[in-house]
Amino acid sequence: MKTNVLLYIVLLFTFLLFAQGAKAEDIHFNNDVYALKHSNYSDLNKGYVNEYYAGNDKNNRDKMIGIYYYPEIKDVIKFANNEDKKVEGRESVVLLKFIVNKKQNKAILSFLENGEQDGKNYFEHDIYKYEPHPKKGIMVLKYSKRFFFSTNDEITKIGHEVRDTNDNLIEQIIISPIPPIIEQDII
Repeated sequence: MKTNVLLYIVLLFTFLLFAQGAKAEDIHFNNDVYALKHSNYSDLNKGYVNEYYAGNDKNNRDKMIGIYYYPEIKDVIKFANNEDKKVEGRESVVLLKFIVNKKQNKAILSFLENGEQDGKNYFEHDIYKYEPHPKKGIMVLKYSKRFFFSTNDEITKIGHEVRDTNDNLIEQIIISPIPPIIEQDII
């Protein structure tokens, strides 16, 4: 009888352990907590996309951390250079910084983009870190913050904030490890 009870306890514990599945830890960055709200396989990347939001959902967000896995991309620097060229070619974007570290095979891209959502204008400050995946392909870590505005004074204030925080955010992104990708659909 004791053996059966012990077996049931072990089976229950094992079931509960596996029933949890892949659970993402929240990301703490720049005094904010980001929770995984979106994850899916991307046919474009041929890998998973994870998006963490600071309190909001995907369609109404101010801050986001993205983790993107590109298993078929081999050259980090070439990929980052191509992304930089795409950014520079877009009319609604201002390139802030593009840094390449060939020794470590990593790159950082920072820019400010103008956009519109639901009739409201915004600037989006984006910082991308590109680095090799430990096994195959590359990983991309993205920090994004949207600033909605309606007056020229607000635009000036946004410009000053981005100028004053960009380098600090880049430094934080550089030293931040890229969390493991969660290969589970969460929509």
